[in-house]
Amino acid sequence: MITTVRTRYAPSPTGFMHVGNLRTAIYEYLIAKSNGGSFILRIEDTDQTRQVEGAVEVIYDTLKIAGLNHDEGPDIGGAYGPYIQSHRKTGYLEYAKQLVDKGAAYYCFCDKERLEELHRDGKEGISKYDRHCLRLSKEEIKAKLESGAPFVIRQLIPEGKTTFKDEVFGEITVDNKELEDQVLIKSDGLPTYNFANVVDDHLMEITHVVRGTEYLSSTPKYNLLYEAFGWEIPVYIHVTAVTNESGEKISKRKGAESIQQLVEKGYIPEAIVNYTTLLGWAPPDNREIFSLSELCDIFTLKGLSKSPSVFDYQKLKWMNGEYLKKMDFDEYYKLAEPVLKQSIKTAGIDLRHIGELCKTRIEFIRQIPSIIDFIDELPDYDIEMYTNKKMKTTSENSLDALKLLTDFLSAQEDFTNDAIYADTVKLAEEKGLKSSQLLWPLRTALSGKQATPCGASELCALLGKTESLRRLEIGIAKLESAQVEK
Repeated sequence: MITTVRTRYAPSPTGFMHVGNLRTAIYEYLIAKSNGGSFILRIEDTDQTRQVEGAVEVIYDTLKIAGLNHDEGPDIGGAYGPYIQSHRKTGYLEYAKQLVDKGAAYYCFCDKERLEELHRDGKEGISKYDRHCLRLSKEEIKAKLESGAPFVIRQLIPEGKTTFKDEVFGEITVDNKELEDQVLIKSDGLPTYNFANVVDDHLMEITHVVRGTEYLSSTPKYNLLYEAFGWEIPVYIHVTAVTNESGEKISKRKGAESIQQLVEKGYIPEAIVNYTTLLGWAPPDNREIFSLSELCDIFTLKGLSKSPSVFDYQKLKWMNGEYLKKMDFDEYYKLAEPVLKQSIKTAGIDLRHIGELCKTRIEFIRQIPSIIDFIDELPDYDIEMYTNKKMKTTSENSLDALKLLTDFLSAQEDFTNDAIYADTVKLAEEKGLKSSQLLWPLRTALSGKQATPCGASELCALLGKTESLRRLEIGIAKLESAQVEK
């Protein structure tokens, strides 16, 4: 009977955390917090050969970036420690020996060569251990142990079938004949991942376990261990894979990016967490933007999907843009200022103003340079940009417009945005033109771009009178040259 919900995120320190890893941590966190429970961090380092230096610190940093504050863990302690598996190794062997005494496990002394031969002889490349050492007498086992012979301890899978319930996939039954007598304790005395998982989850009183569907096939073996010990089985939540657009499960080997890399690109941690949560979970309404606190309030297991989820960078960019739009300006400017300073070298430009212009037009911070690169230097551009059917502009009438605008701006004394815009509209009326027939060519000549963070009159004010007139001259020369070539 579950009284207090306790979940654990139990990564192996084998590298960085990508979105798939983060999603597991998020679901563990939300299950705990939505039920007033505890979220625990446990480092599973039983496979010493795969450890990567600094990976534990990466795990701490990633959880901190995501705002997933754990209640217990290696760095903060707790009543159920140690929280690093290799520090708990003295207990695993004793638990495995208990299973041997119960007849649920046995010693195996087979050497590497015999196991490799067994594997080669397996049909269709599939082999199961043949229980050779299960036939040893108690006396033979005792003699081998006393002689110091290397051994592993294997789980003894009973006959029959094993049924378990998963919160996503429902009730699942597996014929025990499909299960192998897995190794629980390796020859180095360390537990295997599967055995340490069960023992630690029990000792830490873990009530809910979230993991990928690749572990569905291992769950019957876990449950047989729980039953052999007489322990309560946790609630299982198996979540489907997060894939790339090609349908491959995202992984380090498949080029998945770390959370730190996404943040360095300009993605906001809150947006990453929000988007990642929705990869395989549907909220009760049509909303898509949630704070972590809001997710804690509404998260339920019913929303989890049975289908894989595709990691869509375009959707993440969109969501990131929504977060930027809603962000307090000073908070946003702290992120944008370093990029702005690196992107703009022209003296006298108000960087805060430029940042404000970009805020609602970007999906992530690293897009800023591509939006404002024309400020320092007018890019080369094709005169076809002057043609716009909606604005009723062509390269021919744009040439007339730029000449008219050159005279007009040369005489303009008030070079503020409001004054330039009002006077340009008035000029268009006087000449029997639509204001767009002046403003579109003006914006094109000043920026050389199809899209800019502000309109033509504000570009004039931003660049200043001298630079604006210089760029108009360049535009006129381009258009005149094209006419000569025709």
